This record gives sequence, structure tokens and C-alpha cells, in this order.
Amino acid sequence: MVGTGLLAGTALTGWAEQHAAGRVPSADAAYRRAGSLWRDAPVDALFPPMLAGPGAGPGGADRTWTRVAVAPDADCADVLAPEWRAAFAGTGCTRVLRASYTDATRSSLVAVGMVFTPGEASAMAGLQGRLGAPPGFGFADERRAAWTASVLPEGPVVVYTVAAFADGRVLDAPVPAEEAVRADAAGAVAQAGLGHEAKAVGELVRGGLRSLAVPAGSAR
Repeated sequence: MVGTGLLAGTALTGWAEQHAAGRVPSADAAYRRAGSLWRDAPVDALFPPMLAGPGAGPGGADRTWTRVAVAPDADCADVLAPEWRAAFAGTGCTRVLRASYTDATRSSLVAVGMVFTPGEASAMAGLQGRLGAPPGFGFADERRAAWTASVLPEGPVVVYTVAAFADGRVLDAPVPAEEAVRADAAGAVAQAGLGHEAKAVGELVRGGLRSLAVPAGSAR
């Protein structure tokens, strides 16, 4: 469970002790160990209570997000859509972590997910570009507005985000965030900045996960 396993922090302690003793994990060891962060890292390190995104909004506006919910860690088969389960057939799938955030105005929601696998780096790289719109956490699929999905180079993890309007409006098919943030993008999703929300939250969460996977001083 997230409430117990993630709070243990044993992996982080191990890395810190190794670094202090001059025994920094190799890149391969750090990559493999990153696959256990779902149970070993503190929940607040994986999904920080607050996220700050200077210049992350449309036109370079500053944005902040507050975490509003964290789900218990889940079996992949229970929370991933069939097409996502099929995509992970070649890597395996260990566990899924999920949380949701809201912006400062509480007009949008952003669901964040981490899919941990036992896969090797070469197999994980093959996932990039093959993943479609993921399910949200905290809102129904028909409310999805913009989304991202990317493979973490430093560990066997896929991080995804899905943005939605907080008022519960139903939308057409969700669009990739990269399309919604284009200067010529039109429509309510782009105008509301939901592409920016999904993109920025994904980048911030991936950055935090990357720092856990590769502590300062680790060889790459």
C-alpha cells in the first residue's frame, strides 16, 4: 500500500548511505533499483504536496498545483486500459501509482500516474510513442482533455498525466499536450491551458522521480 510502503524510504536511505561511504551505485544498479521506488520512496517525494511551475502556463504565466488525492498502489490489470496492458506485454508491469492535482484556481484537475515495470532499458525505449491517452484518476475518461506519456530514461517507469476541467464537462477525444500547447492551437482545451497543465505537471513529476532514481553523484 502507498501509505506504508512508500513511507518506508529504505531505498533512499540506502542510496544516501552508499553515497556517504563513497559507494555510489552504478548506472545499471541505479536503473534496476529505480524499479522499486514504488514501494521504497516516500509518497511526498514521488508526488509532492505542492508543485511550482514558473513560466509553465500559457504565455509564460506562473502556475502552481496542489495535490488533492493519492490512490493506493494498484495492480496493472486493475487500472490500466486494455491497450496499455497490451503495450506493456514486452516489458511486464509491476505496479501503478496515481495521484491528482488541482491548479491554484481549482478550475482544472491533473491526474498523474507512474507505471513501474521490470523491463530492461532497451525494451522500455520501445514503449515511447506507442502509448495512447491514459485513464484519469479522480475523473471519468470522457472528461479527459489533454495528456502526456513518457518513458523515464533513468529507470523502468512510464510517467503519464491527464488534464481535465474541474467543472465536470464532457469532451471529445483527449488531445496530446504537445498539440494543445502549439501557438496556433484552437478550442477550449488549448485556450484554458490544459495542454500546458498536463505537460508541466508531467515534467515536474518526472524531474522529481529522476532525482530519486539518480541521486547526486551517481555515475551515468
